Amino acid sequence: MSPKEGSGLSRRAWLATTSGVIAAGLLKTQADAVSLVAQEAPVVGQDHTKVPGRFVSELGQRAPGERPRRLPRTQALSSSSRTPLQDLHGIITPADLHFERHHGGVPNIIAEEHELMVHGMVDRPTVFRMADLKRYPQSSRIHFVECSGNGGGVYNRDRMPTDVTPQALDGLLSTSEWSGVMLSTILREVGVRPGASWLLAEGGDSAVMSRSVPLDKAMDDAMLAYGQNGEAIRPEQGYPVRLLLPGWEGNANVKWLRRIEVTDQPTMTREETSRYTDPLKDGTARQFSFVMDAKSIITFPSYPYVLPEPGWWEIKGLAWTGRGRITRVDISTDRGVTWVPAELQVPILSKATVRFRHLWEWDGRETVILSRAVDETGYVQPTIQQLWEARGERTNYHQNHQRAWRIGADGVVTFGLGELL
Repeated sequence: MSPKEGSGLSRRAWLATTSGVIAAGLLKTQADAVSLVAQEAPVVGQDHTKVPGRFVSELGQRAPGERPRRLPRTQALSSSSRTPLQDLHGIITPADLHFERHHGGVPNIIAEEHELMVHGMVDRPTVFRMADLKRYPQSSRIHFVECSGNGGGVYNRDRMPTDVTPQALDGLLSTSEWSGVMLSTILREVGVRPGASWLLAEGGDSAVMSRSVPLDKAMDDAMLAYGQNGEAIRPEQGYPVRLLLPGWEGNANVKWLRRIEVTDQPTMTREETSRYTDPLKDGTARQFSFVMDAKSIITFPSYPYVLPEPGWWEIKGLAWTGRGRITRVDISTDRGVTWVPAELQVPILSKATVRFRHLWEWDGRETVILSRAVDETGYVQPTIQQLWEARGERTNYHQNHQRAWRIGADGVVTFGLGELL
């Protein structure tokens, strides 16, 4: 039986699809043919009201034209990959596009075998298995996680590239709905002793990643997260359980968490002495610079987009702060001479990314566009000169200064920080 005329599937395509399987004895009925056609790849110009679609599957998938990719740095045990910020919608990052940063590769941990030991200055040292943690009341929170080195590799006076995408620039940033048990619940369960003021969080990877965390933060909004965006947290993000410290630098959000030791002082681990410390221009250093300051980035227009013509364009981007909520984002379309407030898109959540937009009429002349975020503490995202004045030029961490894009008279968009120095 051949398809009806105008069905959207030509006789040649039908024959090409079914020949071979008929000869093999695999296609005996019209139902078999429909089943086979229903699983074909998309055809340009096809009338989808005339051809059956794909059947239900065990796991959904993205449309063929909607497959953004993370940007890996290198294939190495200590490496990273970056979220395609310019390709996302809303504020939630799909779990498989959440950025990665590893110091010893991704361990293959079996949840049923995993244990979390909580000990030190506590009344009841306890070993928790995953089934134990899941018996406690579950909480869910939407928060960003950002590597403190996000963007740091791009900025120095000797090298100011122009071919930088938002993903390459600030892709060590992702926002998820995290689910788990509040750390304060577990600490109350074991009974923290008087005099305790810090804890050591230790990971179960081959790097044994460890960080010291103030007890105040642990009792405030810290979470032992075992869920992400409605599913079990993925191995790259710390399966089966990670520490979540909302608004604090990503390195302190220890993954594959296996041990918490309650102490009365910081443990001075390798990752907080040899790394993740900010040298200042006066020779001192910010060692425990946990909080991620207010920051924003324009994701459109950005490199490598080309504005095809003058006229009205919507500037769009993301803003976030580790100190609470973003209250305002300002936009400049004249190299920072004047600023106007952008519109913030709901929801506007604490310690989560928020989207902003601003309608702009481009006159076709060369210019530089920027954004600056303001949070509920009154903190204003600084210029790069202000940041260097406060902290010097010797660190790659906590580079939260304003991002800039140059738009040429030909509409070509490039990374434009060098234009402002």
